[in-house]
Amino acid sequence: MTTALTLSGSIRQGSHNLKLQAHMGRQLEATGVSVNAINLGDFNLPIFNEDLEADAVPQGAVALAELWRSHDIVFIATPEYNGGLPPLLVNAITWVSRQRPSPFRHAVFGIGGVSSGKYGTIWSLSHLRESLTKVGALVVPTLLGIGPAEEAFDAQQNFVEPAIVRKVDQMVHELTHFSRG
Repeated sequence: MTTALTLSGSIRQGSHNLKLQAHMGRQLEATGVSVNAINLGDFNLPIFNEDLEADAVPQGAVALAELWRSHDIVFIATPEYNGGLPPLLVNAITWVSRQRPSPFRHAVFGIGGVSSGKYGTIWSLSHLRESLTKVGALVVPTLLGIGPAEEAFDAQQNFVEPAIVRKVDQMVHELTHFSRG
């Protein structure tokens, strides 16, 4: 069975990106994929510093890397902070990228984000795609840049705009088609 890991670069209660993470999980499950939704706040990851690595790699980094290695699909929802990625996500990717064997070589990655602005995290998604590609990840072509957030979801946390629904469907197709599961 194909497995997916979903996570968000935002752990704030009521986060639109947590809603996107949950929505993508439901859409993947509807295709028969087994989904494991995680919260990055559950992993003890100090700010990356090579000096810490010399003493002992944090157990949170080891556990997170193993999760990435053990899933066929990884979906990352991310907000955009000042045109870039949130520190929580950057730190998690940095710690995971230091683990061996590479946690980026098995899964196929999907990325998306929701913001209050009309550009819908497009700059942070571009940065995230570039970062993941540089560490060897296969990222599907479709990007889910969604905004404005206040108009994106209905009461059941589904997307309102038909174009977004089609993009979500396209990403789910790409993730399941390119996965190695």
